Amino acid sequence: MSEVAIVGSGFIGRAWAISFARAGHEVRLWDHLPEATRGARAYIAGVLGDLAVNGLLRGETPDEVLSRISVAADIEKALDGAVHIQENTPEKLEIKRDVFSRIDAAAGPAAIIASSTSALLPSTFTEHLKGRHRCLVIHPINPPYLVPAAEVVPAPWTSPETVERTRAFLVSAGHAPLVMKRELDGFIMNRMQGALLEEAFRLVADGYATVEDVDIGIRDGLALRWSFMGPFETIDLNAPGGVRDYVERYQGIYSNIFPQMLRRVDWAGEVMEAVESSRRERLPKEKLAERQVWRDRRMMALAAHKRKSDEEFGK
Repeated sequence: MSEVAIVGSGFIGRAWAISFARAGHEVRLWDHLPEATRGARAYIAGVLGDLAVNGLLRGETPDEVLSRISVAADIEKALDGAVHIQENTPEKLEIKRDVFSRIDAAAGPAAIIASSTSALLPSTFTEHLKGRHRCLVIHPINPPYLVPAAEVVPAPWTSPETVERTRAFLVSAGHAPLVMKRELDGFIMNRMQGALLEEAFRLVADGYATVEDVDIGIRDGLALRWSFMGPFETIDLNAPGGVRDYVERYQGIYSNIFPQMLRRVDWAGEVMEAVESSRRERLPKEKLAERQVWRDRRMMALAAHKRKSDEEFGK
């Protein structure tokens, strides 16, 4: 299989390493902080056992997957021979521009260079590069070894070949790429998530619902469908005649609501007192890390269930 370089071995980088190594790729980790790569490999070793228990290692053992993940002493060694490079440095434009300059100068001419940024448009840190045609964003939902969706976001100068190679590479690694036609602030997933969060904060700030009420509505309501269907398929199945029938029946409800959604609530303003108080009452701050482990194990179980259901019922 091909070689993959992970530049930046923090939370996102180490998660990508699991995903790509599980798919059979040789993965080399590099970080400007040597302790970060050592910590990343130790973290990965600890996660692989749980993935194996849930049948999420494609039939391989943790040791087999881990054997494909190595640490590079410098960035040039990490990039040597790599056909795919995934950059995961901090969300600061000047850092991205500098790191992409180094990568573009050292990487082989056929290598794709992707950033995991969730906020920066690819055009803002690749315009100056000689190889800008092979640069783009692959934005994951964390952790990518459990959540298949990943956004492919081209800059205006990203070549169609690069986009297609990236899409095919992600599919071969078990991902579900969302291929954008052009870049846009927030991409797709953060814009949809942002719309939901705006309404969630507004409902709490205006006294219509508690924090837990909102969470129940998603957790025990909408998310049950959304875990295997998107919003367009949901409404297509929610009216006897399909999506057009749904719109004819219910668009009036949403057009009446929409003007009420045009006012922003400052998330860090007075409403934060209510949100934080509710969350800390249900989950003390010192137990956040423990709950994050619980979340990841629940996600592993859900990923295993979805895979089994796909095999039984079809996608």
